Amino acid sequence: MVKYDVAIVGAGLGGLQCAYILADNGLSVCVVEQDALIGGCLQTYRRDGLPIDTGFHYIGGLDEGQILHRLFSYYDLLSLPFVKMDVECADEVVIEGKHFAIPQGYENYQSALRRYFPHQSDGIDKWVELLRSVADNIWNSLKPREAEQLFSQSLFAQGAYDYLHSIFTDSLIIDVISGPALKMELNAEKLPLYTFAQITSSFVQSAYRIRGGGMQIAEQLRRGIESRGGKVLRRARVTQILGTEGHASALEINGSETIEATSFISDIHPAATMALMEGSGLVRKIYRKRISSIANTFGIFTTSLILKDGMVPYQNHNKYIYTKPDVWHINDCLATDDTIRSALVSYAPNEDAKSPFARNIDILVPMHWSRVERWFGTDIAHRGDDYEALKRDVAERSIELAATCIPGLSAAIENVYTSSPLTYTSYTSTPQGSAYGIQKDFNNLMFTLLTPRTPVDNLYLTGQSLNLHGILGTSMTSLFTCAELLGPERVAAIISK
Repeated sequence: MVKYDVAIVGAGLGGLQCAYILADNGLSVCVVEQDALIGGCLQTYRRDGLPIDTGFHYIGGLDEGQILHRLFSYYDLLSLPFVKMDVECADEVVIEGKHFAIPQGYENYQSALRRYFPHQSDGIDKWVELLRSVADNIWNSLKPREAEQLFSQSLFAQGAYDYLHSIFTDSLIIDVISGPALKMELNAEKLPLYTFAQITSSFVQSAYRIRGGGMQIAEQLRRGIESRGGKVLRRARVTQILGTEGHASALEINGSETIEATSFISDIHPAATMALMEGSGLVRKIYRKRISSIANTFGIFTTSLILKDGMVPYQNHNKYIYTKPDVWHINDCLATDDTIRSALVSYAPNEDAKSPFARNIDILVPMHWSRVERWFGTDIAHRGDDYEALKRDVAERSIELAATCIPGLSAAIENVYTSSPLTYTSYTSTPQGSAYGIQKDFNNLMFTLLTPRTPVDNLYLTGQSLNLHGILGTSMTSLFTCAELLGPERVAAIISK
């Protein structure tokens, strides 16, 4: 039997990036994925001949010299068909019918905010200075720990909501700055300033979509892994992590086969990782219980619209729509109130680059797990009439909200496809269909900010639940995880190339 240097659970972005780095550094690597498709949230499916993304909609920091440009260059991803979004308006924030264009570039961003809110200029300057600082210092996490701890931990220990209220006196500017952050959970009592600022900063730097679906990123990484001698196995469900006395020895696959390795990385949710060691004695029950009890961020309900050709002009920016102000608290009652108060509307670039019309638009709205929990454990496409009725209702109301900003949308719809947090759980094993992983809490960093290390001496974690979520957060966390196996100096050399 072949024994690998590293076996990786899950072929999401983090698992694939770790495999690429380790294989590129001469280690024998095997990635095991339960699904027929790799990529996790990058998965793309086709309906009516068109690609529809499941989780990927746009990324930030991809201009030359920026954060993801360096990493994507290393992974040989820059040849993919990325589409730069409108420089003067990458994100349009709509609050009670008032429209605000959010441009790319720090100077453009600063100027736009000053035009909208000239009386908040001092706070705007402080805010943009902070965004520049977090971007400039993101690489310090791979340098001596003293510098990294001094900078990032202090920002992790501050609340984003409180910080914004400390530099601004106008609540509307806080809503406008925070409006594009529906790509994270705006929890006023918990969200760390570092999380909010770093993610915001990357999309202010630059913003890109991809033509043809995010799955291309996963497939390009797979090709890079395999060309370096690594393996990516599909339909290989890990049913148990085997080992004794705090040391893992193998992965049990599909309840029968085993894959042995010297070290292991889990790219699935930390709680799902703990479930794979239940009864093994690898970790203490109290540790498994602690990880499994950490709160998760809310899920997302996605309504994917296939549009009749020639009816809705393609717009090269997102729309963030809010029915009322105070965006930090607008979704506080998700568990008890099913009213749709906010939505992200994302246009997919047409595969025919010359066409001025949109064929696919996604509408994303927050959804609490309690809305779909009673169907947990049922099979996809066999969840009953009540579940289908729920999806139709949410889709109809999502479309109504989006149509307030897109003239003629309803008449242009050819087909509607939906997914809920339950769908997300079925394909990714993420507890409660959480869109952004574990809920970070600046009041309790030791409990919610996980590191790659686990009590199992040769088992490491990676993925969006550890540091930051999204493409940026997962990409950075992959570096942190690989640094545990290769050493920080070798990993730092990757980003200096």
